[in-house]
Amino acid sequence: MASRISELVVDCHDPKLLADFWCQVLGFRVLEEEDGYVEIGPEEGFGGLQPTLIFSPTTEPKTTKLRLHIDVNPVGVEQDAELERLLALGARPADIGQTGEESWHVLQDPEGNEFCLLRRRLG
Repeated sequence: MASRISELVVDCHDPKLLADFWCQVLGFRVLEEEDGYVEIGPEEGFGGLQPTLIFSPTTEPKTTKLRLHIDVNPVGVEQDAELERLLALGARPADIGQTGEESWHVLQDPEGNEFCLLRRRLG
């Protein structure tokens, strides 16, 4: 027997703002909103092949680079086109010490959580 990741929880100041951003990035929808928490996931909902994301309200500030981050891959478009789309949605470039020779882009979501846009195109 083994386990699999079913949910990723992100502490944040504005769960609705981040849920909206990540729904647009991933093509997800809001699955549940309760007590300030917002859970998003694929159209088929919880329990599918992709984990859901839960945005959990906190008042604590983000002070350092995340120890765990999300990587995303373009679906049906090249990396440059997806980078433009993500920036238009509100992502910002992030500098975490990369050399500039990487095949990926390091970005931040609207609350400064780092994520990477990889080169490999899916679908």
